[in-house]
Amino acid sequence: MASASSWGPGARAVAEVSPARGWGGSGAGGSGSALEGWLFKWTNYAKRYQPRWFVLSNGLLSYYRSKAEMRHTCRGTINLATANITVEDSCNFIISNGGAQTYHLKASSEVERQRWVTALELAKAKAVKMLAESDESGDEESVSQTDKTELQNTLRTLSSKVEDLSTCNDLIAKHGTALQRSLSELESLRLPAESNEKIKQVNERATLFRITSNAMINACRDFLTLAQTHSKKWQKSLQYERDQRIRLEETLEQLAKQHNHLERAFRGATVLPAHPSGSAGPGKDQCCSGKGDMSDEDDENEFFDAPEIITMPENLGHKRTGSNISGASSDISLDEQYKHQLEETKKEKRTKIPYKPNYSLNLWSIMKNCIGKELSKIPMPVNFNEPLSMLQRLTEDLEYHELLDRAAKCENSLEQLCYVAAFTVSSYSTTVSRTSKPFNPLLGETFELDRLEENGFRSICEQVSHHPPAAAHHAESKNGWTLRQEIKITSKFRGKYLSIMPLGTIHCIFKETGHHYTWKKVTTTVHNIIVGKLWIDQSGEIDIINHKTGDKCNLKFVPYSYFSRDVARKVTGEVTDPSGKVHFILLGTWDEKMDCFKVQPVAGENGGDARQRSCEAEESRVMLWKRNPLPKNAEYMYYFSELALTLNAWEAGTAPTDSRLRPDQRLMENGRWDEANAEKQRLEEKQRLSRKKREAEAVKATEDGTPYDPYKALWFKREKDPITKELTHTYRGGYWECKEKQEWTACPDIF
Repeated sequence: MASASSWGPGARAVAEVSPARGWGGSGAGGSGSALEGWLFKWTNYAKRYQPRWFVLSNGLLSYYRSKAEMRHTCRGTINLATANITVEDSCNFIISNGGAQTYHLKASSEVERQRWVTALELAKAKAVKMLAESDESGDEESVSQTDKTELQNTLRTLSSKVEDLSTCNDLIAKHGTALQRSLSELESLRLPAESNEKIKQVNERATLFRITSNAMINACRDFLTLAQTHSKKWQKSLQYERDQRIRLEETLEQLAKQHNHLERAFRGATVLPAHPSGSAGPGKDQCCSGKGDMSDEDDENEFFDAPEIITMPENLGHKRTGSNISGASSDISLDEQYKHQLEETKKEKRTKIPYKPNYSLNLWSIMKNCIGKELSKIPMPVNFNEPLSMLQRLTEDLEYHELLDRAAKCENSLEQLCYVAAFTVSSYSTTVSRTSKPFNPLLGETFELDRLEENGFRSICEQVSHHPPAAAHHAESKNGWTLRQEIKITSKFRGKYLSIMPLGTIHCIFKETGHHYTWKKVTTTVHNIIVGKLWIDQSGEIDIINHKTGDKCNLKFVPYSYFSRDVARKVTGEVTDPSGKVHFILLGTWDEKMDCFKVQPVAGENGGDARQRSCEAEESRVMLWKRNPLPKNAEYMYYFSELALTLNAWEAGTAPTDSRLRPDQRLMENGRWDEANAEKQRLEEKQRLSRKKREAEAVKATEDGTPYDPYKALWFKREKDPITKELTHTYRGGYWECKEKQEWTACPDIF
């Protein structure tokens, strides 16, 4: 059987590809208005003609890679109302709408080609006719059967109600006439003058009532007439808006695909792999672009235009050879110029990083097949990232570590809890404008932050699991507190927004008092993923519990609502003792500040105590935390805070697995995004090979009956937490001792 990749535009039809079923249509039997079936579509000169499942319906021709894809992913759609259909030879034909979309198609036989062409011509004629009819204001718009039925039911109901009103009107007129007759008879009787006057007044009111009821009935009839007259126009306007929305969605999708294709063509023309002489080179992209739409083929080759040999930036001081790219460990050497820069950096923390390049990327081409998937399993280019890893983002929780320093000095456990709560809220302040995604750490990747001399604390993070992604973090301070956590990130792309749900418990222990606090993080939502400006919101509740005293703080992160009059990003909280009595009220926002109000007890009506709301006692207000201002030009540096700007600065003596040494992240920070994408793919492929090797060893050990130890973290051990009863990774110790000795032989080769 001939290979599909060997077919050219003039190749003969290959019916034997599917001998059992053939490539013919299997839809409406060639009715001319609806048809579906297999056709060959030209993709590029590498793959040539490929089978695709085409569906013709309602004047639109859509195609999919398989019939099963009809449920979720359309690869392309062309509107026949504005398309030209050209027959090339016995089996080939072309559909084009003026250059923006061009489909080169091949049928399995001349009969099959004629069947499709006939159906397409009939569908086009019908689509043109419907388009012309929609432009005429007086013509009746084609509507669905459901809409017609709903309209008829509405008019029938209105007619019934008007008939009921008419019946009531007749009864009112009849009874009114009888009433006036009775009143006239009363006037003829000899009654006191006062009675005659009253009867006359009642008679006049009855006449007015009859006139009013007649006017009401006439108005109802006029309303029904207007409803019947204008209902078609209303229905036409509604249908027109629906059609416009559908056309807009199709146009948006097509523009996104065209933008993706043009971007790839541009990048392919400027940065292409080095090809041996005589082999297909840049002409490959140019040839492909000549055949029109190829959006469905792009998914398999996300970054085909990246160089095969990647060199690290000169200012990083080390290079990789071709053997390094294949996965061998790299030798890092620093030149004199960069050493000088590092010495300056060590003396004074850096206050800026290279500005973010203005790279454009077709978001639709990446996201269209990702709806419902976990973010960690979606291969994302660095264009969506910021030059920090998730381990470094986790370390950013310590930006306002002085809150824990103050908490450690508190003698009152409830006041201490207020500062712990403020520290919890402060960890979200760096996310308000940080819409870019951090790098997913490689398994075994670490990050240290040694601020023992400057701020009295030091921190170590390690990626302890890859699927699901989980990071363990341990920080200790000479000011008397320890913070540890294991965070698992689960995320779902929902189309319009992205939900990020951190799982795991955070522990904060104060050495002097033995107070042990635990809490969990809230859900982070990134809105306007496809269209509009990205923005981030935090929502949910956090319960901070002191397991020694039973004190508790409940924090509520209020989700943003367009209709709410509350301040945006609002956070409220109550600090209670074990009996549930409220002692402090917390109020603020997670991006600006948190205030604390002491609740003063006042006498109740029955002699008991009734708490006074803290908002009424302004004199008791204490500002617990206020966000530090962002550095100058932060909008050009990914909105990094002062701490974030220093996290990826190179430091001597760190472990070889430290995030600062990750090459793709360093390339991206230096603005070399194409090389960073290629390096990112290399690292991920290396990680996949390591995982497959471990899986193969596990299978072999199972077959041999020998014990096999699964992957274990280097600096953390998995054990049951005595407080929460959860299995979690806790720091086993040894990292700082190894750093002092520069003994890193146990570290895995991940970069």
